Amino acid sequence: MCDTLCVRTDNGMLFAKNSDRHPDEAQIVEWHDRRESGGRLRTQYLDIDDRGAHAFLGSRPTWLWGVEHGVNEHGVAVGNEKIWTVDNPRQRPEALLGMDLVRLTLERSRSAYDALMHLTGLLERHGQGGSGEPHRDEPYDSSFLVADSGGGFVVETSNRTWAARQIDHGAALSNRVSLGTDWTRASDDVAPDTDFDNYRWKRMPTAVADGRLAVTSAVVAPGAVTTPTDLARTLRSHGAERPRDALPDALGADGRGFTVCMHRPETQSQTTASMIAELRDNAPARAWVSLGNPCASVYVPCFAPAVAPELSDEAQWCRFARLRDGIEAAPARLAEVRAELEPVETELWVRADRAFVTGERSALDTFARTAFAPVDAALLRLGV
Repeated sequence: MCDTLCVRTDNGMLFAKNSDRHPDEAQIVEWHDRRESGGRLRTQYLDIDDRGAHAFLGSRPTWLWGVEHGVNEHGVAVGNEKIWTVDNPRQRPEALLGMDLVRLTLERSRSAYDALMHLTGLLERHGQGGSGEPHRDEPYDSSFLVADSGGGFVVETSNRTWAARQIDHGAALSNRVSLGTDWTRASDDVAPDTDFDNYRWKRMPTAVADGRLAVTSAVVAPGAVTTPTDLARTLRSHGAERPRDALPDALGADGRGFTVCMHRPETQSQTTASMIAELRDNAPARAWVSLGNPCASVYVPCFAPAVAPELSDEAQWCRFARLRDGIEAAPARLAEVRAELEPVETELWVRADRAFVTGERSALDTFARTAFAPVDAALLRLGV
């Protein structure tokens, strides 16, 4: 499970994603420097030609080579979603994972259009295959959202088949095929006027995604007035009707209980990382990243390559996981946790804005070196 969205603003584009994976699957945030081309590159399951890499910030499950989401030095952001299609992924050999495709696209792209071309080219050449989960054999296809400051594309896939729609004011994706006949580009095996929903596996209920799509689409709808704060609030949502400090409802056949901020250990799905990125015209991208469930975490600002080093430390992710587990064991504690973490996050965002306005690399580097200290102090006060 995951939720990805973007919305056009007066300054460019806001991009965001919650990554939902196994509750015990650590996910860290890393800055990757540029890499020269040449030789062979080992992805999760395949060796492919290494064409070099642009620098990028990525959120990576520690057992994977690929990343769940990220933004590169050229202001291109990419994230993926697990979807269920008519092409049975268990009948294919190991190939590229959706997370491999996210990373390779970040490494090779200078624009959203460039990202579309690289992503679909890699997909057609190498295909998708292999388990995307460490605790069980679970291969799957992916949909993708690629964006830069000027726009982007929704890309949905079924094996090596794909279709894409250009983003207008924004878009929201969840764990279902969402394209119909509105696609504007597709692989050669998709006939004109094809309804891409025909590739959706009809036995998988769409209710697991539809309720979350309603929440994320609602924050996209206002367009230019949407702010990073609005996106953080949405990524922390436990349901449109739930109080802010209440955990999600029990599971229901109508999809109730599957929420944007995911708390479903019984289905092996939990939000394990989250990111918001601002892709601005004529300015470096900046991001706000959260380790673990955003309701029980802090969005730490990043100015790539100025990134708090603690965000790449698996031990820090584990602290937030322990905090989440404590809340799920005693749901009333969520209010106490938010009361402790919200002032820390607010002050961090204010400090980050001041550093950003200066435009000085030394100010951004200083912020990154010191950003995690108040988070660490708050976690100690909360007993983790």
